[in-house]
Amino acid sequence: MLDPASEGAPLPKKRFAKVNIEISNICNLQCSFCPEVVREKGMMDPALFDRIVAEVAPFTEQVCLHLMGDPLVHPKLEAFVEACARHATPVFLVTNGVLLRDLQTDLLLHPIVRQVNFSLHSFPDNFPDRDPAPYLEKIFAFTERAFRERPDLYVNFRLWNLDAPDGDPRGTAARNRRMLELVRARFGGEGIPETIDVRTQKGYRLLERLSLHFDTEFVWPSPDLPVLGETGFCRGLSNHFGILVDGTVVPCCLDKEGNIPLGNVRDATIAEILESPRARAILRGFRERKLVEDLCRRCDYIERFRVPAPA
Repeated sequence: MLDPASEGAPLPKKRFAKVNIEISNICNLQCSFCPEVVREKGMMDPALFDRIVAEVAPFTEQVCLHLMGDPLVHPKLEAFVEACARHATPVFLVTNGVLLRDLQTDLLLHPIVRQVNFSLHSFPDNFPDRDPAPYLEKIFAFTERAFRERPDLYVNFRLWNLDAPDGDPRGTAARNRRMLELVRARFGGEGIPETIDVRTQKGYRLLERLSLHFDTEFVWPSPDLPVLGETGFCRGLSNHFGILVDGTVVPCCLDKEGNIPLGNVRDATIAEILESPRARAILRGFRERKLVEDLCRRCDYIERFRVPAPA
């Protein structure tokens, strides 16, 4: 049956569910649904990351090793995983999986890693004419090894490319059919509906802690987009926030260019930045259903938090 909790079980409650720490803003792919980073490309120094994790550990349940970019690109990924282990901060990791090799597999099976999400939809988007079977075989082999060595590890296969015509979240992506065939052949899931309505169902638990997770594509917010409104709600700064590769703190995991810089971890503590006047004004605005920042007024994702009108 469809499982709404398939993105993982709850952890002990802290102020934030997740902090996105961008260890690199470089990706090995360029997906149509993920705009290219305009900022200067770079990779975070492990020493800076260690200091950041030490600061956020007391108030976050877990850290995600990306905001933009793919964490498997970073040649010092092991240092970041070990830093999280030293500070007892679980890792929530998202990758397209294309760079998955034996070394990366070992790292992703580290006890501090709580959940690994594979963005399967990235493969057909970049390689529409290729059979996904060899790509999926690496991910399937990792998953089966996790069953044996890390039965407590959550693994998600993401298909976040469902069609959403006219804003309707119902739909299917034809590109997923071959991938779903291979998933079913390996792990079951014959009861997966042909059409998914992500308003009521997103996750499908296949077995153990392995799930499929569906969602529609969305438009990344940009200052160039039209204003959609001045009222709305977001979980930024109440559920999560982000830290870009250069140390800039942003209120939301969708502020990919740092259009709302709250401060920099090189100049102030993260606690001080989160208590800054700008951060407090944003958070107060969300609580009052007011969008105080221009980027937020142009963010399509906020529509997902709007309460639908009664039928």
